Parts: sequence; C-alpha cells; structure tokens
Amino acid sequence: MTKKKTEELKKKLSYENKNGWNLTHTSKQKVFDFAENYKEFLSENKTERETVESVLKEFKTRKKKQDFFIVNRGKNIALVRLGKENGMKLVASHIDAPRIDIKQNPLFEETEIALFHTHYYGGIKKYQWFNIPLAVHGVIVKENGEKIDIKVGEDDNDPIFVIPDLLPHLSHKAVDEKKVKEAFDAEKMNLIVGSMPFEKDEKEAVKLQVLSILNEKYGITEEDFISAELEIVPAIKPKDAGFDRGLIAAYGQDDRICAFCSKEAFFDAKKNSKTVVVLMIDKEEIGSDGNTGAKSRFLMDVVIEILKAKKEEVTLESVGNFFRESEVLSADVNGAVNPMYKEVHEKDNASYINHGVVMTKFTGHGGKYMANDAPAEFVAKLRKIFNDAKVNWQTGELGKVDEGGGGTIAKYLAAWNMEVIDCGPALLSMHSPYELSSKTDLYETYKAYKVFFEA
Repeated sequence: MTKKKTEELKKKLSYENKNGWNLTHTSKQKVFDFAENYKEFLSENKTERETVESVLKEFKTRKKKQDFFIVNRGKNIALVRLGKENGMKLVASHIDAPRIDIKQNPLFEETEIALFHTHYYGGIKKYQWFNIPLAVHGVIVKENGEKIDIKVGEDDNDPIFVIPDLLPHLSHKAVDEKKVKEAFDAEKMNLIVGSMPFEKDEKEAVKLQVLSILNEKYGITEEDFISAELEIVPAIKPKDAGFDRGLIAAYGQDDRICAFCSKEAFFDAKKNSKTVVVLMIDKEEIGSDGNTGAKSRFLMDVVIEILKAKKEEVTLESVGNFFRESEVLSADVNGAVNPMYKEVHEKDNASYINHGVVMTKFTGHGGKYMANDAPAEFVAKLRKIFNDAKVNWQTGELGKVDEGGGGTIAKYLAAWNMEVIDCGPALLSMHSPYELSSKTDLYETYKAYKVFFEA
C-alpha cells in the first residue's frame, strides 16, 4: 500500500479531535465578538440572583411570541419555547459558583479591626482566597420584609475587602510546615471590613463604626444580618489572557459559561420540533439540595406549565410520558489538561483547551460512583447532530480513574427518565477565583446547544 493510501485510510478510520483555531468554518472576529458579550455577562452577574435578574430582563426584549419563563425563588429560571412534538430538548446549567459566604452573625472586632466571620461555599482551595481584592454581593431582608440589594467592591470608587494572610516571616510553624488542607483554617478566613473607631475609648468602637456606616447607607441593624444572604466574590473583572487574547480569565465560569451559551442558543435557534427549555439551577456546588437545587421539584413544575400551555391534560401519565420523550444536555464544564500537571489525566480520554465542547459520558469517581452514564444511543445521536453542523467537539472524563472526580446535575435530571449527557467546555484552574476558558470553545459550546435545540 502506498504512503498516500495509508494516510487516506488513517484519516478515514482514525478519530482525532482538532484545535478550534485551525478550523475555518467560523471567523475569528465572530468568535471574539461573542466573547466580548460573554465577558460583559460575567462582569455583571456574580451571584445566582443577579444572573436570574439579568436573564429575565434580556428575555423580555428578545423573546418570541410562543416563549414564556418561570422563576423559582429568585434563584432558578426556566426559559421555554413550545414545540408540537411530545417531550423537550433541555439544556440545564447551574448558576451558583464556589465562593465564600458571610455567616449569619458575622460582625466582630479583634485587635481594633472589624471583621466578618465567613463560611466557604463549594469546593474551593482556601489559600487562593487570601490577599486578593474581594467584593460583597447579596441581599439583606429586614424584619418588615423589605429587601435590600448589596453590591460593594465592583465600582472603581468602591472600597474592596481582603482576607489577610500571614506574612512569610512568621508562617513557618503556623502554616508552611502543615499539609495544605490543614494549613488554612476555615475559621481564620475572616474578612476585614473596617479599621477606624467610631469614638475614642468606646468599647468595640471599630465594630460600631461599621454598624453606623451600614445603618446610614442601608438602614439596617446588626440583627438584620441574620436574614441576609451575602456572598464574597473576587472583585476582579473578566479579562483576555495571553498575548494572542485567545483565553478569557474570569470568576464564575463554572458554570455561567454554560448558562450564557444556553440562553444565547435559545434566543438564536431558528426552529424547534420539541419544546426547548433552558434551565438555570442553584446549589450544584454543594450537592444540589434545597428548594432551588436540581433535587427540588422545580423541573416538575416547569413540565406541568408546559403541558398546560400546550392545552394537554396534566396527569401522572402525561407528565411521565413527557419526561420519557425528553433529551437533556447537562450543561457543565470539564477540567482541561493543565500542561504543568498532565500526570493526573489519562491523555487519550482527557479534554483539552481549544478543542471544542466536551461530551462527558459519565462523571462520578472511582468505579463511576454517583454518576450518570449516558447510553450509547444518545451519544451516537449527538455525534451526528454535531458533526452535521460542523460543531467542534471532543470527549473527555475528569481525570484518571482513581485520581479524583466530580459530579454534576446530570444524575438528578436522568432520574426523571430522560436521556442525559454532560456537555460543556473545558476550563483551566476550575473552582479558582480566576478560571480560564478558551474563546473558540465558548463559541463551539454555543453552537452545540443551538443545533441541539434545532435538531
């Protein structure tokens, strides 16, 4: 066999995913323009409440006649476009992100410095949150029901907040010689919020000064913190990364990158046979529990409203049939191979930055424990949809078999007897205060969701 024929046979029979920048079916300018809109979305939406409000506002200006929305407790939103066929095409992402929360009785004074007690949320590396600029976002609900929105640290004229680290001169025994998990005590992750005394010789004068400022600005008292949800997030704006500007550095890309792509795909989809739904969910980073997590019955409520809108009888049987005929992309990110830590991945089944949206057949850990495992038939169907539409995609799992692992909302969605697979871009530095994504992967993820809706 000639070398030419060998190469032809190799091309025909072998599988190889490709670097998106080497493909020509989408212009670089289009990819970069899409990324600018994404960076603006990330900059404006650093909490689940802010994301829901932003998406709802956009929905009202971009919706089509048959579209409607459902909001659950300000932390979940479903965008719905009715279709004639039974079942739905659902793209479901989560809009919470690893962060640090403020405790319910947070304010105290120590060595004449006012601080907030905190409790971290989700799987963070605690050391990454020391000595970086932080902002406070969230709501305070007063006893009379009045809700006060808080956002401090984002405007150029705002103060920022800091969790102070221990200087290297004194950290040898207290920090440096300990294992990483033990070195950074969660109870010492306290946020500095003030340093000036209210009045000379007054007891806890710095704490009183902070309370005075908050009362003057927001009309709150210390007890109001008990009915507050305040989140500490990086006060860092999304930026292009690298001389070539091919990457995006930003907080909260897990999983708001998928939320952004799904809502853009929803608005841009040209056709649909089944009902298409974008679902944005809360609490994924802490196990999907609670009445705004994927384990709640919110999705059932969405399906009931869809059946009502289609003038169909709502029965246990009709709801079950609707779920059974549905297909789902659990829109969540994967971990891209870090060039400095390649050894934690098995290279043939790892995901790579710039190589397109990732289909993750299963997550979990060890022996696929606590994982959804997508059936081969559904994987094959998606391969054809993506290939026909020239979507750049890859397959990948999260690390070596016994190296670690992770979970998504896929298994909770599959419990409704729907076809489900994880599908989203790969990130570098996932769960850090400043994650990295690829602009070409961002755009290919949007394309994947759009053609899934349209297929």
